[in-house]
Amino acid sequence: MAKRLGTQLFVSRLSFFTNHQELKTLFSPFGVVKEARLIRDPKTQRPKGFGFVTFETETEAHKALKAMNGRIVRGRLIFVEFAHDDKASKTDTNT
Repeated sequence: MAKRLGTQLFVSRLSFFTNHQELKTLFSPFGVVKEARLIRDPKTQRPKGFGFVTFETETEAHKALKAMNGRIVRGRLIFVEFAHDDKASKTDTNT
């Protein structure tokens, strides 16, 4: 049985100046973005430099991963990988 990759991507090394809408716009050419969220520090409310992007299908998520992993965005090299359930559920989501 093939392992399901999922529809949620973990995006790291984002600029601290990236906002929610920019993250969604950045990934929208690859499919329907159901959710794009940046993780913020609960005390300062400043972005931590990583977030999650959820697509409608696994195919869209895979296309986005291939196109965006290792790309330079706002002068920073970003990394994109499929999110693991433990990363997505244990991370503070105050946005």
